[in-house]
Amino acid sequence: MTCHFSFISHRIAQPGGIKSPWRRRRKPALGPKEWRSLFTPEGKFYDGGVKLLKRVRNGGVEPSIRAEVWPFLLGVYSLNSSEAEREAIKAHNRKGYLLLRKHCLRKNNKESVDDHITSEEENPCVISEQEMQDKTGKAIPENQADESLCSSSSRDEDESEKSDVTDVEASRDDVASVDQSSVEDEEESMPLPKYSNTGGNIETETKLSKDARPVKSARTVEDFETWQRIIRLDAVRANNEWVSYSPSQAAVTREKAIESASAVCLKDYEHLEAHRIHHASRLVAILEAYATYDPEIGYCQGMSDLLAPLLAVLEEDDEAFWCFAGFMRKARHNFRLDEVGIRRQLNMVSKIIKTKDFHLYRHLEMLEAADCFFVYRMVVVMFRRELTFEQTLSLWEAMWADQAARRAGITRSSWRKLQLGAPPTDDLLLYAIAASVLEKRKLIIESYSSMDEIIRDCNSMAGQLDIWKLLDDAHDLVVTVQDRIE
Repeated sequence: MTCHFSFISHRIAQPGGIKSPWRRRRKPALGPKEWRSLFTPEGKFYDGGVKLLKRVRNGGVEPSIRAEVWPFLLGVYSLNSSEAEREAIKAHNRKGYLLLRKHCLRKNNKESVDDHITSEEENPCVISEQEMQDKTGKAIPENQADESLCSSSSRDEDESEKSDVTDVEASRDDVASVDQSSVEDEEESMPLPKYSNTGGNIETETKLSKDARPVKSARTVEDFETWQRIIRLDAVRANNEWVSYSPSQAAVTREKAIESASAVCLKDYEHLEAHRIHHASRLVAILEAYATYDPEIGYCQGMSDLLAPLLAVLEEDDEAFWCFAGFMRKARHNFRLDEVGIRRQLNMVSKIIKTKDFHLYRHLEMLEAADCFFVYRMVVVMFRRELTFEQTLSLWEAMWADQAARRAGITRSSWRKLQLGAPPTDDLLLYAIAASVLEKRKLIIESYSSMDEIIRDCNSMAGQLDIWKLLDDAHDLVVTVQDRIE
């Protein structure tokens, strides 16, 4: 018994140790019954979503309801919205996504626009505006449009987009069951969605030095063509780790998969199974749309790693796109060409380690690794390569819950009053990365003599991490060091 308590005391007193060797028991994931109990008859959260965020960060979400929960975590829906408001937003977002896809198809000069639009309408991944009106029974008023979707600087470009879209719509055959002219009039009044840095919980330009800010210039057709080539290469090479999480998509027929590929002009896929063709086609459609939506970022390798897990959960392309756009409000800084966002995050990981374990930090300095470049990949693709598929989703859900709390204005003081443990932070991922390094302090100090050795270790830790222990350690770091580094 004495020996046992001696071991515990040693663990607690260890310079790099984090709190206690005993971890709290993980609470059950949020399930369908509890999820439904959170809403009023009007479809609003009883408590503004506080219980939802607490449950998600402590236990995650059951797979069967992830598609319903994620739009709240990613800011597609406000935590204060009613069911009727969400239906209006959903219909409006679907139209915005279709506009982006039409814009992408017009840029593709290999086949006629009308053929592509017809093919895409037949693609089960995309719901047409006609189908949307059949389901909703009404058009969405123009004044309900999300003004943040379009920046004033792109107004001239948007006017030309409206004209082009109207011309394309006019060339279609009329659908007898609905007055098509009303659809065209509404679409004509809707600008092409554009990324805006207003609203949401994003890293603002004020955090970046003036010298580091990119010079904003209009992207050319050549830029988009380059992005298209890289997107297609990455899409065809995407793995099928997601298959067991989406049986319906895994069971897609080859005929349907080829239709999906044709709709986005995907080629060189003959060697792939049907479900991988279908998945690659969805990656292409959404990543091209995002490059159009946020041309300052466009597309960089690694973005497909962030999108793929969302596609496994969200079966409708328009819903997956807007969730991805919400995810990218924070993640987009990982893909800036000047890497200023990455440098800020690596610097923060370094500060966390230095504050928590100065002895380890000094050893990293000796190895010329104090800049924490060895966790570069973890930062860029948010632990996607180091965790299993399910672990990735659990980490991201906890991270999104913190960011949603910040967007909702749940402050540090109110979080403590609610006895919810560590306060929410925009940078939970960075605390988790620092925790994973601190966990290896003994190995790093005693066995590694170069940064290359640490990089190899970090790149080979896939499947070796306990995600809930890692999150506990990350939250402990938020409590103990956040005030000292920010």
